[in-house]
Amino acid sequence: MSLLFSSCSSSQSKLASVTIILVLFQQACFAKHHPSCTASSCGKIRNITYPFRLKGDPEGCGLPSYELDCVNNVTELTLFSGKYYVHDIDYKRYLIQLTDAGVVDDTACSIPRYFLSSRNFTYVVGPDYTTPDPLTLWHNDWNLLRFEMVGVLNCTNPVTDDPRYVEVDSGCDSGGHIYMVFSSFRMEDIKIGCYLKVATFANKTLSYNRNVSYADIHKSLVEGFSLSWVLPVTCKDRCRKGIRCIFNETSEEVECDPQRYCHYVYRTTTKCGITSKILVNTLGFLKGIIIGLLSRLTFSTKQLNQPVSQQYFDGAVYIGRNIVSAFIAARYLFGVALLLGLFIYKWQRRHLSMYENIENFLVDNHLNPIRYEYREIKKMTGGFKVKLGQGGFGSVYKGKLRSGPDVAVKMLNKSKANGQDFINEVATIGRIHHTNVVRLIGYCVEGKKRALVYEYMPNGSLDKYIFSKEGSFPLSYAQAYEISLGIALGISYLHQGCDVQILHFDIKPHNILLDDRFIPKVSDFGLAKLYPVDDSIVTLTDARGTLGYMAPELFYKNVGGVSFKADIYSFGMLLMEMTSRRKNSNPHAEHSSQNYFPLWIYDQFKEEKDIEMDDFSKDEKCIAKKMFLVALWCIQLKPMDRPSMNKVIEMLEGETENLIMPSRPSFYPNEISEMGVSVNSNQTSWNDSTDSDTYLGETTNSLCPT
Repeated sequence: MSLLFSSCSSSQSKLASVTIILVLFQQACFAKHHPSCTASSCGKIRNITYPFRLKGDPEGCGLPSYELDCVNNVTELTLFSGKYYVHDIDYKRYLIQLTDAGVVDDTACSIPRYFLSSRNFTYVVGPDYTTPDPLTLWHNDWNLLRFEMVGVLNCTNPVTDDPRYVEVDSGCDSGGHIYMVFSSFRMEDIKIGCYLKVATFANKTLSYNRNVSYADIHKSLVEGFSLSWVLPVTCKDRCRKGIRCIFNETSEEVECDPQRYCHYVYRTTTKCGITSKILVNTLGFLKGIIIGLLSRLTFSTKQLNQPVSQQYFDGAVYIGRNIVSAFIAARYLFGVALLLGLFIYKWQRRHLSMYENIENFLVDNHLNPIRYEYREIKKMTGGFKVKLGQGGFGSVYKGKLRSGPDVAVKMLNKSKANGQDFINEVATIGRIHHTNVVRLIGYCVEGKKRALVYEYMPNGSLDKYIFSKEGSFPLSYAQAYEISLGIALGISYLHQGCDVQILHFDIKPHNILLDDRFIPKVSDFGLAKLYPVDDSIVTLTDARGTLGYMAPELFYKNVGGVSFKADIYSFGMLLMEMTSRRKNSNPHAEHSSQNYFPLWIYDQFKEEKDIEMDDFSKDEKCIAKKMFLVALWCIQLKPMDRPSMNKVIEMLEGETENLIMPSRPSFYPNEISEMGVSVNSNQTSWNDSTDSDTYLGETTNSLCPT
């Protein structure tokens, strides 16, 4: 030793001295961990030594967390509160082979007793392999750890579509079917109707063999699985922190890598400089923020359970989970509030635009009706106390003018865009006056509040006299005839009596009002359209009206263009209901031919059958037959085959004997009736140039015999 020191410089002497001291210190530490202890034995395990110890061994022999027990000459290890039998301890490879005690002891139902999975073990990271567990699933040489997870499942029904499900042959009293899944078992493999009873590890020799039996799996379970103590014990004893520990399989020795490693958040590197440390820790801190944020967004703390060697990581997770998520939520709420405000602004602008349109219309058109303030409307209705009914776009209330007459006030609260329905009503009724058209007395426009004031009709709408719940009909056929004639006169005035052509598009019993003398008034012009008188065909962007009264051309463009003939069709359907005192369509009729009443009426006439009408005189039956016949003319499929309203009036006022039969009505293009009559018949067509007596002549049957 003196020769060595004399041949070296002073610095070399100091380095050698330090080396000798470290060597002596390491030997002293090793001696402390390995005192003079003899190996213990239990059953077939004959070499129980450091780090293991047998219960009852002297203090200092082995580590407390590696204490084994000897029961009935069988070596046992308690792991996660479960009892496992020790098959072998390989000190050269740092492996201990274990088997679940339930697999060996339970002869009736030989399945694992204790639950064990990779989640029971700490995920080991970094060169220092810090872990609180005495045994790990991790080893430098992964080939030495040969085990596979086995799941034991209890299924309500047999599983026959998965070869991995191997049924247990033994008699387990479980109330179902017990299966073992051996090959790469995962929680996702559990089928519906099955639940996991227990899971453990087994020898991996069968993991890639799908055609295994229960005996094969049971053998693998008995052979057990291996765990290692090289990382938590041997590496800590022989290598300093930060020094990589390697198990050399060839020499079967643990070696310490002289290269120093620095372990940062989720990363191990040999770059241990200050710049690398700042950069890597910054990136790790940002990753922690992202993990915290994702855990908040996904309502999951799964990623937070993975330990990392970074003291500020918890703070990063807290920032991401609470501060950043709160900031993003605040921005999101602010954005939603901003969009909502923009939507409300546009909605208000749209309604303001609608009110402006109404105001401009009222100013540009010098109309006769009186303009009321909303407070006057409220006062004349007594605070909207008496409700007369519900209209298409609002409610109707009874009111009283200061001058004495009663009025009906229609409040529009379901207006179309731009107030078009309000403008339609005022533009049509406001400029006309006819005995058979309801009179508009006044209107109100104040912001969202819009009202129309009509003359009051004490007898209400026509529908309650047609469709009586008790089956009674208070109007005689003579009254029904006069009402139908009045309605025809009103519609004729709309079509040809004004400087513009007004098409109603919603003729139906609900829109025919009756005054105190039962004079009919056409009302509700919310769907009306104004056209020049010389326009025979009009353009509509969408169908309008009420189903059951709408003309076919509003649906089928190939039957003809839309014109005033659409109102003729609606009037025909109304006339048919007035005469029959029932809905045109009746799915509960006794005979299928009566399901659609107009077709049944036509067939009765065609077959020269008398229509049974009890308790009515001969004259009333004659009036009814004439009204039926006029209705059949009005509801022809093609618009050109229908008469004008002036000709309808002539037919109603004429003699029944002079009317001829029209073609059988049809309601779809190219429809063939049950009688084999095509809708494309050679019937007389009605148009503006038709002679007024075309519908007159000798009939094939006596419609009103004398």
